[in-house]
Amino acid sequence: MATLKVPATVPAVAEDCEQLRKAFQGWGTNEALIISILGHRDAAQRRAIRRAYADTYGEELLRSITDEISGDFERAVILWTLDPAERDAVLANEAARKWQPGNRVLVEIACTRGSAQLFAARQAYHERFKRSLEEDIAAHVTGDFRKTSSRSLSAKMMTFGHNLLVPLVSAYRYDGPEVNTRLAHSEAKILHEKIHHKAYSDDEIIRILTTRSKAQLLATFNYYNDTFGHPINKDLKADPKDEYLKTLRAIIRCFTCPERYFEKVVRQAIAGLGTDENSLTRVITTRAEVDLKLIKEAYQKRNSVPLERAVAGDTSGDYESMLLALLGQE
Repeated sequence: MATLKVPATVPAVAEDCEQLRKAFQGWGTNEALIISILGHRDAAQRRAIRRAYADTYGEELLRSITDEISGDFERAVILWTLDPAERDAVLANEAARKWQPGNRVLVEIACTRGSAQLFAARQAYHERFKRSLEEDIAAHVTGDFRKTSSRSLSAKMMTFGHNLLVPLVSAYRYDGPEVNTRLAHSEAKILHEKIHHKAYSDDEIIRILTTRSKAQLLATFNYYNDTFGHPINKDLKADPKDEYLKTLRAIIRCFTCPERYFEKVVRQAIAGLGTDENSLTRVITTRAEVDLKLIKEAYQKRNSVPLERAVAGDTSGDYESMLLALLGQE
């Protein structure tokens, strides 16, 4: 499902470090050499390169990268070179500090990573920012909401921060396949009742979405569909412009069909007059070693255009080359 292409024979770590050092030195930076190395190494290999580079040259590889390249290309290379947990910590910090109701990055991280991966991201957050992700969400999300003059909107933002997002990123869900069928039936009925009465921020809805395993949630959503004749997300479209309902739907989509969720993020990033480079970079760098092949297939099916062609049409230069390398283009 990954699109990352690693050579059958990978050079020694010392050789990769030497070549990267050469790429950074001299009058001009050899961007193609950077891409040919970092764009074709997996997480463990990149980690080894970073460690050896620092030991050999007394400088963090990420510092050398930021000194030599810039813009969208720099961001793509930096995010890709980071360990997955570090990358999630950086993305989560940006999302928390600059949070807006339409920002789904925290939902993505909380709902498309395994329990160990999410825990590792929280640990990386501690180490990098010297505080917890949960306290930053509570501080920044509710703080932004309190700036509004609308009491109802402020209350809804409080719900976003304290009631929904904090337990969502704090979860350590069971990752196994076991399902309690009776529980799935009862909780599907609870969800339907609360949604029917428009009690979207009810504690029961939040409890179910933030604590149950993926397998348990899928069973619950399937029972909801079978019993009430339509998917749960259809009932959460009472107000298509309501950002809280959009967030609930995003949570459910991340669990039920992450490749279609990410396809939509990429499609919206590319569509229109301008490109949302941050979203495009985020999806490609976070999914290239996971399920980017499935996202590419979903994009082709939805848009009748290969994702590589769409990316090439909306980006340029070294940034384009880096993204295409991660997309698996030869």
